[in-house]
Amino acid sequence: QVELVESGGGLVQAGGSLRLSCAASGSILSINAMGWYRQAPGKQRELVARITSTGSTNYADSLKGRFTISRDNAKNTVYLQMNSLKPEDTAVYYCHAIIGSPFRPASMNYWGQGTQVTVSS
Repeated sequence: QVELVESGGGLVQAGGSLRLSCAASGSILSINAMGWYRQAPGKQRELVARITSTGSTNYADSLKGRFTISRDNAKNTVYLQMNSLKPEDTAVYYCHAIIGSPFRPASMNYWGQGTQVTVSS
């Protein structure tokens, strides 16, 4: 069993910052890409940022320069530093990881439960 647990969401004023964390735990053999997605009310879930096991990153074009993704492989944790937040960043943010387990023949996609980020104007 593998679990992703997110933390760090909350309410912040426009222009403020938040740092999200997501820790993977359980029967983990390897973690490939980790990332963050978000879903605003009435909208589809969209990629925010992702990072590979070797540290290569990619971001949604609209978020480059404000958001930074990083990971600590020793802790099986991925972070999302969000700066200069805007009301349009309000959404539920979901952690995602591609994880290999000793009990499964192939890596699988896992999702966290989501954490609410609300940016007030």
